Amino acid sequence: MPAIMLDRDGVINVDSVHFIRRLEEWEPIPGSIEAIARLSRAGWTVAVCTNQSGLARGYFDQDTLDAMHRKLHDLVRAHGGEVHGIYVCPHGPDDNCECRKPRAGLLVQAAAELGFSLPGTPFIGDSARDLQAASSVRARPILVLTGKGHHTLATNPQAEHYNDLSEAAEVLLAEQQAAR
Repeated sequence: MPAIMLDRDGVINVDSVHFIRRLEEWEPIPGSIEAIARLSRAGWTVAVCTNQSGLARGYFDQDTLDAMHRKLHDLVRAHGGEVHGIYVCPHGPDDNCECRKPRAGLLVQAAAELGFSLPGTPFIGDSARDLQAASSVRARPILVLTGKGHHTLATNPQAEHYNDLSEAAEVLLAEQQAAR
């Protein structure tokens, strides 16, 4: 079974420079929920790997983050799909942890717990740190132009990139179909 790893803010949901602090602020990017569901229904294991330093900064609490993730799960399930795991780095940028992207701790944890190999596994993000984390474990870094994606592309013009998660999912599903 193929696997895919996704960043959250700017890839699945609308991002904010002020952080997504309340459940009401968590809004999916058009087409992202349907894209996750399509991948899941096609047999992909879906893992979300997300830095959430707002926890360490006190911008929101664990209960609020859990509510956001329940909303994500519920929306994907309503479209017939499944998010198999959500992996969160709760640390701040100066905490020097192994899980905060661009380090690959979250990706390694997701692969170990969900039973997939990292090399070649797509990791879709909107920031340079997402691309770096994927590259460090030989995963397939894919950039989307939502969130910080346009800015990231300007400094990483060679990156494989798509307009949004929906377009990236279509490409991956077409590749899966062609490989059969």
